[in-house]
Amino acid sequence: MLISGPKSAPLTVVLAHGAGAPMDTPFMSFFAEGLAKAGYRAARFEFPYMAARRTTGAKKPPDRQPVLLETWRSAIAELGSDRLVIGGKSMGGRMASLIADDANVQGLVCLGYPFYGAGRKDKPRTEHLLSLKTRALICQGERDPMGGRDSVSRLKLSRAIKVRWLPDGDHDLKPRRASGRTHDENLTDALDAVCEFLAALR
Repeated sequence: MLISGPKSAPLTVVLAHGAGAPMDTPFMSFFAEGLAKAGYRAARFEFPYMAARRTTGAKKPPDRQPVLLETWRSAIAELGSDRLVIGGKSMGGRMASLIADDANVQGLVCLGYPFYGAGRKDKPRTEHLLSLKTRALICQGERDPMGGRDSVSRLKLSRAIKVRWLPDGDHDLKPRRASGRTHDENLTDALDAVCEFLAALR
């Protein structure tokens, strides 16, 4: 685990990576370091297939869902669920959302939630989000191919979930140059939204 921020922080936020990139990408580091600067404790970990990539160099596909969920449970057990917020980028956040209620954590933060698989808008991944009780924040790009503003607005979600839309953002929250927005602006707005959400949980 990579841990940033003070041990005395009011909340610890543990973030898992997406399917194709590790825990120390610029995206993941931006949020972890930003949370630490805001006074929160931020933790990051890797699923087994990604951790193995560091030693073998082999780019294997993600572990099967039971392994991903068990890895999440182990991370929660290590950190303790008291005053813990879970979440992460894309797949990491989705796996966290599947166990949030059972884990009895304080909150859920998803950065680019994959509402649909690539090219599979006929099969939304939202059944469990209908009854989610854990307070949740999803920071989502308006034109995310896995769940843009138009398509997500037609989905039913639990009242516990708030969605913060990032202007013209893609799955990495990155806008097009023609939009007049920058990636840094969208990332900063997302971080601010996360900090506001965390402050409301305290």
